[in-house]
Amino acid sequence: MTRALLFILLSSLGLAGNTRAAPPEPRLPLFDAHLHYNWEPSPRVPLDQALELFKATGVRGILANSRPNAGTHALYAARSEALQVVPFLRPYRVRADVTSWFNNPETMTLIEEEFRSGYFVGIGEFHLHGEEARRPLVAQMVRFARKHGLILHAHSDVPALKILFELYPEARIIWAHTGFSLPVDEVEHMLNTYPGLIAELSYRGGISVTPAGKLDKLSDEWLRLFERFPDRFLLGSDTWNNERWDQYQQIMGGYRAWLNQLPPLVAQKIAWGNAVRLFGLKP
Repeated sequence: MTRALLFILLSSLGLAGNTRAAPPEPRLPLFDAHLHYNWEPSPRVPLDQALELFKATGVRGILANSRPNAGTHALYAARSEALQVVPFLRPYRVRADVTSWFNNPETMTLIEEEFRSGYFVGIGEFHLHGEEARRPLVAQMVRFARKHGLILHAHSDVPALKILFELYPEARIIWAHTGFSLPVDEVEHMLNTYPGLIAELSYRGGISVTPAGKLDKLSDEWLRLFERFPDRFLLGSDTWNNERWDQYQQIMGGYRAWLNQLPPLVAQKIAWGNAVRLFGLKP
């Protein structure tokens, strides 16, 4: 075999001279902004397995909020270079608190006691709808958050969000599920009206943002919204029950299908960068 033919053969295999196959694109890191590690009476996934699950899914950071807060304490204690943990204080001890916390005088006692741990950066996720947001205890909680510079994480409809911003105009509020099925134009109006509103996409990110739930095509209206407000979105799993834990890799991995359809800088912000900026994480 002549040298010329040998060179051609090696070139076709990527072996000639300095010719090398391009390295694979690094996997975009993800931040899970809606992670429950509930203890009722024990977590669905043991802690060491949960940490392996995050690693396998490319999740490098989580917003932990649990019922009771013992789950968040455990995750925060397990934080590392591989997994940054942002702890939020949840005003619940048991499942029934979801619909009654804003009427329970013990809620503020719980918040004050848990806050003494010294590392919580926000309150929530809490459920609040309509005129429930005008309850005196809600105003008391919001005053506490304002005093300590805490972020709120609200599972709320539009009327309740408006009341929260009346109570705390400069608040930073993570909007759990971004209104679920709220039309895109109304989501856009809320983002435009309230600069401190951050939209979290659990239960929307795998269905609403794609036509008929097809993950291989991002809808035009959501593409436009992401490009207009690239700094205002976070991803989330919402592991509130066993089924969500069982589907964790599918849920978080599913975001990648439409993130890949965004301009790279927009995708990076929604996947990871917005959390770095909002919570002061290590890039």
